Amino acid sequence: MPLSRQRTINKPVSVEGRGLFSGVASRLEFRPAPTDSGLVFVRGDSSAPVRILTDIANLANRDRRTSLANSSWTVETVEHVLAAVYGLQIDNLFIEVSGEETPDADGSSLLFVEALQSAGIAEQDAERDTFVISEPVAVAQDDASLAALPGSPDCLDILYDLDYSAVPSIGRQVFTFRLGRDDFAATLAAARTFLLAAEAEELQARGWGRHLSTSDILVMAADGPIDNKLRFPDEHVRHKICDLIGDLALLGRPLCGRIVATKSGHDLNQMLIRKISEQLIAQDHAQSMAGEPIMDIRSIMRLLPHRYPFLMVDRILEIEGDRKAVAVKNVSINEPFFQGHYPGQPIMPGVMILESMAQLSGILLSQRLEHTGKVAVLLSMDRVKMRRPVRPGDQLIIQAEMLHVRTRTGHCRCRASVADELAAEAEIKFMLVDAEPA
Repeated sequence: MPLSRQRTINKPVSVEGRGLFSGVASRLEFRPAPTDSGLVFVRGDSSAPVRILTDIANLANRDRRTSLANSSWTVETVEHVLAAVYGLQIDNLFIEVSGEETPDADGSSLLFVEALQSAGIAEQDAERDTFVISEPVAVAQDDASLAALPGSPDCLDILYDLDYSAVPSIGRQVFTFRLGRDDFAATLAAARTFLLAAEAEELQARGWGRHLSTSDILVMAADGPIDNKLRFPDEHVRHKICDLIGDLALLGRPLCGRIVATKSGHDLNQMLIRKISEQLIAQDHAQSMAGEPIMDIRSIMRLLPHRYPFLMVDRILEIEGDRKAVAVKNVSINEPFFQGHYPGQPIMPGVMILESMAQLSGILLSQRLEHTGKVAVLLSMDRVKMRRPVRPGDQLIIQAEMLHVRTRTGHCRCRASVADELAAEAEIKFMLVDAEPA
């Protein structure tokens, strides 16, 4: 039977080891988390613990691995950790890491699966928010491809076709796995990452994995593994599915349907997840628009001092505590800035899109500052990117995610979209100052 309730673990549990790429000793602790928390990495070595939500929006650009970033803080090589968590169908966890890279024993998920199983998995009193694939999504890169297709509404069928015909010791391997039905711990967890001998030499020449020998990690020659033995005859394709499952955790919720993969790796996995995420956001917004708003314009005006023509948020669709908010700005030809920007070619100024993000961030911060006597004053905008023009008739969907709030500063990541197409993104920082007496 498919799981219907969210899950976490019964008690904290930790593992230790060295980072797969860096070789630096690291400690990782899994801790239970409340319902709807998601999978949250915590950099425990910072002066104030930095939280990084497992989400495609927090993906860092890395070669040959999956890493997450929050401003200047990162957690490297998270895919084997996330494969264990997602493969065991755990929804809510705090994952504290003592350094920049997660520990890794042998390039598999087994270390983490065994730790989580020893902690015990606990069902929680909240429904799982599963996304069922309803429309096909596909991505391709050279001769590799990856597609998400409609299928079972209560599990995820994965078919992976691995073709290393040029390497006789690997050859072509095809494997299927049903996430939600098959036993991840017995079937996939022990499958290790693998390299060709030339790849291993190249990576060590770049300074990666210098602490590893061929007995520590699976290095393939033409006639078989070097100084090592396979755990499964088809260990290579099993590990590729394990990596894919770890990357799917970036979606932020369970996925049901069917995935067909041919030669895909982390880059293609992440491209697919971005596309599925766009579908998910569009569906969530459509559902939100069909119901009553969380906060209408009268409530917004009680929180924000802005007034016409500078109030850039029309209604709030969703607020998750002080962690995340989603809002709407309806863009009308009657907006005064269209008179001069530009006559005959009306485009919403980028600074006004940024202003709408800042106003939503202010509303989100107000959830935390309500009883503190502090107000948020705009300090800076970083990583600002304009992705597409916004025109009259468009409906701007704005998202603000709280990265952290400290004694004197607040930091939010924001995105603005039209339908399922990203229009702008930015990170916005605020200075928290004492409110002036009325």
